[in-house]
Amino acid sequence: MSTYHTLDNFSASGKRVLVRVDLNVPMQGEIVTDTNRITKTLPTLKRLSAAGAKVIILSHFGRPKGEYQSNMSLNKVLPALRDALNGYNVSFASNCIGKIARANIDRMNEGDILILENVRFHSGEEVNDPLFASELARLGDAFVNDAFSASHRAHASVTSLARLLPSYAGLLLQLELESLTSALNEPQRPVGAIVGGAKVSTKLELLNNLVKKVDFLIIGGGMANTFLFARGLNIGKSLAEKEMAETAREIENIALKSKCKILLQTDAVVAKELIAGQKPEIIDISQIPEDAMILDAGPQSTANFSEHLATCKTIIWNGPLGAFEIAPFDQSTVSLAKDVALYTQNKDIISVAGGGDTVAALTHAGVNEKFSYLSTAGGAFLEWLEGKILPGIAALQD
Repeated sequence: MSTYHTLDNFSASGKRVLVRVDLNVPMQGEIVTDTNRITKTLPTLKRLSAAGAKVIILSHFGRPKGEYQSNMSLNKVLPALRDALNGYNVSFASNCIGKIARANIDRMNEGDILILENVRFHSGEEVNDPLFASELARLGDAFVNDAFSASHRAHASVTSLARLLPSYAGLLLQLELESLTSALNEPQRPVGAIVGGAKVSTKLELLNNLVKKVDFLIIGGGMANTFLFARGLNIGKSLAEKEMAETAREIENIALKSKCKILLQTDAVVAKELIAGQKPEIIDISQIPEDAMILDAGPQSTANFSEHLATCKTIIWNGPLGAFEIAPFDQSTVSLAKDVALYTQNKDIISVAGGGDTVAALTHAGVNEKFSYLSTAGGAFLEWLEGKILPGIAALQD
């Protein structure tokens, strides 16, 4: 992996530092309902402030399509950020470029923190317009990327800005890169991966990449049904992409050549409908009734998966194994999540997980803080696992 500059290489005192973070947080009314992304970027903001920088925050919020929309103003996130940065001088500018931004920056003292308005209120952000990037660059002396979750986007505040100013990886971005590199590019073996979710088609590149890099791959969720169907098993009326059966067989062939073992469930938790209150049955995978849906891996499968995971030194997790939102179809996900957390806490393994549904599933299991690393990213995490070069990271390495 190419090198990039970190904050250890940076003397921030007296400098105007543009910090790209991800404040695209969920809200209900005027309240931020999940402050995880705010919390994770605090170490970078606090370190730069303590070093005497003028800390200038750039972020997107929602998808306003290049125009001002009051419900997507970063002013709505300001109270939550101020609460998180209690004791720091935190202010807001109603534009991210131009006279308003410059006037607010000119009033800053060393150590102050300023949030500029949503960069996506300008159409130049998402089309990576060099003129817009230049306007942003005029506001700072240096650039810090602390938004791994936005680094798969070739946007002006992520890529072009990094090439216009002396650029550094923030503490969160550095931690994400080190964690993912240690899990996938330079892992301790054996390496096991869990990939769940509804569709093979949405994770095709991920599966093709992982089978070449891991020692075994557990496939769960709706995509497991597609693989079961491809193996000639009856899956009743389970969710599946039957048209992807040949693709599933091709992935299995690549895995065989790469000496990666693919693990599918051998028993299943089934019901006639995916609704609360259904009475589930546990059935051998070869005996699925025509009117039943596979909604989770069964206890025999879960125990087998856990035994394999116990042999690992590295575990990568993306996606739940069943319909975890509705009990009792959450049991395999919850059980394996607790097992991986236990192995991690015992210092036996490195565990890395990411993706929106994955974070929700591990939170549901009560172990979201017990993995070695839980990525804040969704699309960026997935693209990294697919083996793609992320534009925001490449820009730091130029």
